[in-house]
Amino acid sequence: MRRFLTLPDVCEALNITMSQTRALIKSGELEGIQIGGRGQWRVEEAKLDEFIERQYAIQREARAQSSSSSSEQKSSSSS
Repeated sequence: MRRFLTLPDVCEALNITMSQTRALIKSGELEGIQIGGRGQWRVEEAKLDEFIERQYAIQREARAQSSSSSSEQKSSSSS
């Protein structure tokens, strides 16, 4: 099992473009490191897994907020 992924590997795993992957790293949303004399970017597999889990958590929270605001709207409109 590899510990580090190349940016093309990350692109493939997330099904996004190289520019989107670079933007995630530049913003700090996805942690990456530059390795070697040519400064090749690598993303640790564990960091990619953490990023994916955070995205799932964000989506769960958004759905929960959406459903609670929908419930509040229904309650107020039926009152």
